[in-house]
Amino acid sequence: MRGIGIDIGSTATKVAVVEDGELALKLLAPTGFSSVEAAEQAAQRLAEHGIDVQKEQVVATGYGRISVPYASRAVTEITCHAKGAWWLFGQDGVVIDVGGQDTKVLELRKGMLKKFLMNDKCSAGTGKFLEVMANRMGVSQEKLSELAARGEKITISSMCTVFAESEIISLIGRGEPLENIASGVIESVVGKVVALASQIPGDRCFLTGGLCDNAYIVGRLADRMGKPVATRPEARYAGAIGAALAAQR
Repeated sequence: MRGIGIDIGSTATKVAVVEDGELALKLLAPTGFSSVEAAEQAAQRLAEHGIDVQKEQVVATGYGRISVPYASRAVTEITCHAKGAWWLFGQDGVVIDVGGQDTKVLELRKGMLKKFLMNDKCSAGTGKFLEVMANRMGVSQEKLSELAARGEKITISSMCTVFAESEIISLIGRGEPLENIASGVIESVVGKVVALASQIPGDRCFLTGGLCDNAYIVGRLADRMGKPVATRPEARYAGAIGAALAAQR
C-alpha cells in the first residue's frame, strides 16, 4: 500500500512516498511565498514520477497543510513528526526538530508521543535565525558552520532576532573576526535548543529537520547536552514520512 505525505514548512516543502515499508521517493523544494503554489509544484513533481495525486491517498502537514487541495486530510506536524521519527529511528527518546519558524521537542515512548514542547514565537532558536545571520554576514549556512568550527566562542546576548542582527552588525563594525561571530551565532541557537530539550528527560536524542545534515551543529548539540544526538539524511523528511504513514491508514 502506498501513502504520500506532503509537509509544507515555512522554508521548505518536503514530499515523502512510503510504499511496502520503504521510503520509495523523497522530494525537497523551497516553499516560497505561496503554500498553494508549493502544493501545486509538489503535485507536478510527483506527476513526473508517474504519481497522480488525485488517485492516491495524500496527507498534508506543516505550516501550509491547509493549502493542499488534493489531500484527503490534514494532520498536525507534531503528530506527523512523532510518527516519522519512530519510523526512522525505532527507539524511545527525545526528538528535536529545528524548523524554519519554530523548534519542537518530542518525547517518544514505545512509538507513542508522550509529551511535546515548542519554543515561543520568537525565531531566535530556529533555522530562520541562522538564515538571517548568515545572510547578514554574507555567507551560506554551510560556510557559517565552517567558520564557527575555527572561531572562538563569543556571546550573542540579544534574545530577539532583530536585536541580534544589530548586535552582529556592531561586532562586524568593530572588526571582530567572522569566525568568532559565526561561533557566537551557532552557540546562541544551540543554547536555546538545549534549554528546551533539557525539559524532557531521556538517554537518547534524535535530530530531525533542516539541520540534520549539519555535522557541526549536531556535534555542538551533543556536546552541550552531554549525550549522543543521532540523525540521518532522511530525518529532514520526518514530517512528510509521518504524513505518508498516516495516509496509508
